[in-house]
Amino acid sequence: MSIVMKEKEIDWGPHPTVKDVKIKPLLTKKDHKTDMTVVLVNVKEDVIVPEHIHDEQDDILYVLSGKGKMWVDGIGEFELQKGKLVRVLKGTKHKIYDVKENLLIYDIFIPATI
Repeated sequence: MSIVMKEKEIDWGPHPTVKDVKIKPLLTKKDHKTDMTVVLVNVKEDVIVPEHIHDEQDDILYVLSGKGKMWVDGIGEFELQKGKLVRVLKGTKHKIYDVKENLLIYDIFIPATI
């Protein structure tokens, strides 16, 4: 089954657990019967995505724009900026903070979360 869509036609919605973070679900198990979830994530300036773990999914983030910091257990702290790709293995603590410019992140979860 092929899927062709325009990102601009998909609405932003609230992040399920982090206030002031928006997500735009591009590809989901529920809606598209896929084994991965693909979302755009918008983290506004000064918002913190607190430390958390994805028990069942690898989390692959690609920064489209913005600036902030990320911490990943076992790796440490590093800058998030346009063009940075990060793979967080399932079961690994991580967080995003010190957002200086709104972050727009292309985020893939394997296997699907939603």
